[in-house]
Amino acid sequence: MDHDRSNRAVYVISVAAELAGVHPQTLRIYDRKGLVEPARTGGGSRRYSDADIELLQRIQQLTNEGLNLAGVQRVLDLEARVRKLQTELDEARRQGQEAVEMTRREHRRDLVPVKQAVTIYRRGRR
Repeated sequence: MDHDRSNRAVYVISVAAELAGVHPQTLRIYDRKGLVEPARTGGGSRRYSDADIELLQRIQQLTNEGLNLAGVQRVLDLEARVRKLQTELDEARRQGQEAVEMTRREHRRDLVPVKQAVTIYRRGRR
């Protein structure tokens, strides 16, 4: 999904609730608890994006599995932390691979092919 499009707040609360499979009052509770932060119009009306809808569906999944809202918040926080750490790990791996490749390139010029190597032959070692 296009990142800009997924973050465009276009759904009013009734449509968002229907898409997420919950009652509009549930969305208000989630907003008050800080589980979701919909955009607001100049008049204060909530507007939800596709990303918000995905988050609401994840919240609904977790509550259906028996978590209370505090547990849901903890899971969401941990999932966000895992995503951040995974991004950092991917970057560290990329940088490490670049460093290995640079080292290989630098040392490649120091290598001499076997056919060109000089061999010192000493006769009759005692």
